[in-house]
Amino acid sequence: MCNSSSNNEFLLLAFTDTRELQLLHFGLFLGIYLAALLGNGLILTAVACDHRLHTPMYFFLLNLALLDLGFISTTLPKAMANALWNMKTISYAGCAAQVFLLILFFSAEFSLLTVMAYDRYVAICKPLHYGTLLGSRACATMAAAAWGSGFLHAVLHTANTFSLPLGRGNALDQFFCQIPQILKLSCSDLYLREVRITMASAFLLCGCFVLIVLSYVQIFRAVLRIPSQQGRHKAFSTCIPHLTVVSLNFSTVMFAHLKPPSISSPSLNLVVAVLYLLVPPAVNPLIYSMRNQHLKDAVQKLMTG
Repeated sequence: MCNSSSNNEFLLLAFTDTRELQLLHFGLFLGIYLAALLGNGLILTAVACDHRLHTPMYFFLLNLALLDLGFISTTLPKAMANALWNMKTISYAGCAAQVFLLILFFSAEFSLLTVMAYDRYVAICKPLHYGTLLGSRACATMAAAAWGSGFLHAVLHTANTFSLPLGRGNALDQFFCQIPQILKLSCSDLYLREVRITMASAFLLCGCFVLIVLSYVQIFRAVLRIPSQQGRHKAFSTCIPHLTVVSLNFSTVMFAHLKPPSISSPSLNLVVAVLYLLVPPAVNPLIYSMRNQHLKDAVQKLMTG
């Protein structure tokens, strides 16, 4: 049943109605958020302050940390406030802003991961041309292109989604504003337009994945041609953090959006959303710092003054 009244706010799905569990969720989310802030903040400060880390790889890592901070800050503070104050509502403008920022950071991050794969390809397969192909201007241009693509995606999706008449209530089956959940409230067949745009974005995401795979095919070929085992290990070890982050991001997103409808349920959707929204931003700094001695030294020096 549709009505033509406009929505001034949306109702978000609560994790639980039990007060004790709400406070438990607040504490859990606060711990994850503080870990993400600390990890990404240390990377940002270390890369900015240590001149030894002023290289293309760490420049892109700095941008990744910024994206992760923005990504987790878009949803988690609101979820913590709702759990702490026993609320479920979000304003229409707040929901639109949340959708815009999520798509901005999400799209930009996958574009940046593709650029970082290219960085590893040039470093290993064309080391003599590294300074030429990845000069400061080229790095700034590629980073700006990643952010710009995310911005264009965000404008396109947000404008299309919130231009639709929404008259099927205001309850969303998710703890944040998610486009598929908002489209369920639409009274118009125009929502098919947004579905087509979403499919186009999915193809672009697959394009990023293909480019990353092609880069690593060339990298593996080059590494296997290195005569010494120590040289092969050293070359490959610089790629492990990026490969791990790519695998983590793509696997969580693919499971969230490609899981069979037969196993879909509100509870499972909540758990999956937590996995791909909260885990990568909190874990990425740990992945990059564990096997990177230069970064560990910079962070240790920063923490000890």
